[in-house]
Amino acid sequence: MDTDALDAQLAWARSGAMSLTGPADGAPRPAPGPLAAFAARQVRALATASGSDALHAVDGALLLGERAALAGLCRRGQVSPGGSCRLLRGADGWLAVNLARPDDRSLLPAWLESDPTRFRPDPWPGVEAHCAEHPVDVLVERARLCGMPVAPVAPPAKPAPAPHGVASRGPERAPPQRLRVVDLSSLWAGPLCSQLLGLAGAEVIKVESRARPDGARFGPPAFFALLNGRKRERILDLHTREGVGELDALLRGADVVVESARPRALRQIGIDAEAIVAETPGLVWVSITGYGRESNAVAFGDDAACAAGLAAASGEPDAPLFCADAIADPLAGVHAARLAWETRQRGGGTLLDVALCNVTAHASDGPVEEARVLRWGESWALETAHGRAPVAAPRARPPAC
Repeated sequence: MDTDALDAQLAWARSGAMSLTGPADGAPRPAPGPLAAFAARQVRALATASGSDALHAVDGALLLGERAALAGLCRRGQVSPGGSCRLLRGADGWLAVNLARPDDRSLLPAWLESDPTRFRPDPWPGVEAHCAEHPVDVLVERARLCGMPVAPVAPPAKPAPAPHGVASRGPERAPPQRLRVVDLSSLWAGPLCSQLLGLAGAEVIKVESRARPDGARFGPPAFFALLNGRKRERILDLHTREGVGELDALLRGADVVVESARPRALRQIGIDAEAIVAETPGLVWVSITGYGRESNAVAFGDDAACAAGLAAASGEPDAPLFCADAIADPLAGVHAARLAWETRQRGGGTLLDVALCNVTAHASDGPVEEARVLRWGESWALETAHGRAPVAAPRARPPAC
């Protein structure tokens, strides 16, 4: 067992993610895999490759709990720390239902083929009752046809899938002295990726649609500032030919593009990632989706982590539990940042397909030491054969980091 594996549980306890994992009224749970060690390793590798003093000062494991720290979140068992996702029993298993957006609530009658009044004012009792009567695969299939983030609570995949793929290639080109990153992404994984690239020395331009700004703007202001505060901003009207033309020019002038839209969303406004990569020497295009570019399924960090096996591994055989806060997002973000930097330094010319679910499954696949949870005064500690650490609360970097 390597050093990272030996330290994985203690890193988990120190990361803040452990305090977010487990039943609301019980002890926090040890790591279901070397998740904190994986995050720390990605940031450490990016810091070494870029020679960035700013990144050497960042503990990648702590990134797993930053949103919870700034939003005041805590563990809630079968309700996600953020509150929008719940683990529900189906007729033959469990599923994760994420009502993260107003649209998800409005789609409930179509998904469940039921009277809209059943879901007012509180949608959850009606959703829970309906799910209990139907097979999980039927519920998930119908939800995905409706464009809703619903996932099966699956066991960890063995072997774990590759954390990313290459969707297409284009011509290579030597990297410039300073990379230019165009960030079209929103919420957590993509903005974290580009923020880390900025700390590595890249110039980052954050591009938002005037009609659909980054949804993170409507969450904790400190979290949005942490991920985006040092980026240049461009707000474009993507309903106009001029706005799309300006976006196309920005993309073709970039060294790295980071985006988190389903491919068809960009194609609908005339942006074809494969074509731009093929025509722009050296470009690295990082596409972050829930399940890969070949899937149209919508996913967010909590439900994608459940699909990757973390809820099953964090709970009991018939009582899954959420693992940390939307953990697929920061795991994908740190992995994508390292991958983008290293790919561009090798010449680029690549469309990278990064899936939240696959990165999470890959990050959790590995040995961790045996651990037990102990009372530590009014809180908890985790003990292994290699040491003991208090279970730390989530904490965040200052926005100026």
